[in-house]
Amino acid sequence: MVYVANEARYEDMRYNRCGNSGLKLPAISLGLWQNFGGIDTYENGREMITRAFDLGITHFDLANNYGPPAGSAEELFGKVLASDMAPYRDEVVISTKAGYNMWPGPYGEWGSRKYMLASLDQSLKRLGIDYVDIYYSHRPDPETPLEETMQALDHAVRSGKALYIGLSNYTAEQTLEAVRILNSLGTSLLIHQPSYSMLDRWIEGSLQGVLEQSGVGSIAFKPLAQGLLTNKYLNGIPEGSRAAKPSAALNESRITPDVKRKIHALNQLAVSRGQSLAQLALAWTLRDGKITSALIGASRISQIEENIAALQHLEFSQAESDRIETILQTENGTG
Repeated sequence: MVYVANEARYEDMRYNRCGNSGLKLPAISLGLWQNFGGIDTYENGREMITRAFDLGITHFDLANNYGPPAGSAEELFGKVLASDMAPYRDEVVISTKAGYNMWPGPYGEWGSRKYMLASLDQSLKRLGIDYVDIYYSHRPDPETPLEETMQALDHAVRSGKALYIGLSNYTAEQTLEAVRILNSLGTSLLIHQPSYSMLDRWIEGSLQGVLEQSGVGSIAFKPLAQGLLTNKYLNGIPEGSRAAKPSAALNESRITPDVKRKIHALNQLAVSRGQSLAQLALAWTLRDGKITSALIGASRISQIEENIAALQHLEFSQAESDRIETILQTENGTG
């Protein structure tokens, strides 16, 4: 069946201007970090991508190493773009990144000019497109001069292979220096992608101050704390869940009694607001306009639908804000 996009797709989504740029991003963006790789079902990935677009999500976030295996998420999205969404290419923002290990040898990761530009060419081939809308340095390289990495990103824009530049996982100090270098080159930094959630608030004050001062937008990854800020772990660790795997970034050791106390208290507040815990967490992430977009993952369509419904109730009373701060005040939980 030929895919035809929902004519009402822009009616309910909120779009926020990204820093001082002319680009607007949806308040909720879809990340393809997991569940869109070569080990996953293509049809499920296709249905999630097209349903997200039907609901007004115009930004799809990828990286060269997303899968598994690495590169396969870009390949899957490229197939969906070619088979279903080619007529809508100019309505979507496609981002990708480079920084983590992709191929053997000394040129297959980090931030050298050789790696950054070779990786972009590989990503464009997998995606089947001539340019990406946003190209990120996925992580700072401790050995490559920052000037070299920023010059590579600047070249990506000047060559027409990317429209905008982004950073991810950079500290406030590194970001400020990157902004200075990019401004001297004549290509502005569009966006920063940090981890941020109720349980991981490291960007407040420092990085957020730099972004506001520099006119740079932000998109928060892990706003649901890898599933902790959903209903999934309210009654223990489900069999087969991410936390049930000892080697996973989120595992049983990180779900401490303090974290359990916090998520139960936050869930009670969410219920009183007529929201799920995930919806509360997303609304909180977007609460003060400092975050341009919250980046969600999904394994099924219902999760996307639930998360977008958070936009129906973004406001917090002073009493609710105070209650959240009280819940989160004791020892920091897990990001």
